[in-house]
Amino acid sequence: MSTAEQPTPGKRRGRRPGGQDTRAALVTAAREVFSESGYEGATVRAIAARAGVDAAMVNHWFGGKEGLFAQAVLQLPFDPVELLSQLLDGPVDELGKRIVRRFLTVWDATEGGAFPALVRSIASHDQAALSLKDFLIRHVLENVVSRVSPDRPELRATLCASQMVGMGMARYVAKFEPFSTTDIETLAAAVGPTLQRYLTGDID
Repeated sequence: MSTAEQPTPGKRRGRRPGGQDTRAALVTAAREVFSESGYEGATVRAIAARAGVDAAMVNHWFGGKEGLFAQAVLQLPFDPVELLSQLLDGPVDELGKRIVRRFLTVWDATEGGAFPALVRSIASHDQAALSLKDFLIRHVLENVVSRVSPDRPELRATLCASQMVGMGMARYVAKFEPFSTTDIETLAAAVGPTLQRYLTGDID
């Protein structure tokens, strides 16, 4: 074998070159498999097979299943600061509709993104529940509520979160029809007023 044909020392062999494209393929495949099977049911072998790479690549890039889960699922596709600015940009009495419209627009673009994987993993992976709560309530809804709500901010934020998680479940996990295929503007008009009452209305 010539020098040019010899493998690079220490380089792992897989069915796909072991570069950033492999890493991206694993993240995409992991999100799909975690969405289908949850954390407990997903296996490194199944994720690697979906990505078309050797299973050793999971350890190489992520240190194992836990690290891959963190990269593929726990890093949600929102910038909290930017999202908060977008939600607060407009009349307060239309805030509920804006929240529904914004979240569904982002989620629809990726068929729910990491949301189904998070939901299916909550029962077997504590960090999944903490990640969803930390992002949705602490980083977004509590900040919204603190600016517009007259009282009981923690309860109002969690009421809003329950509505958003319920919508995500119905649209991307259980796929209830016709909810899962109804256009975003219709859902914003239908669900937005409920969020608006949680945000600024009488909850007694």
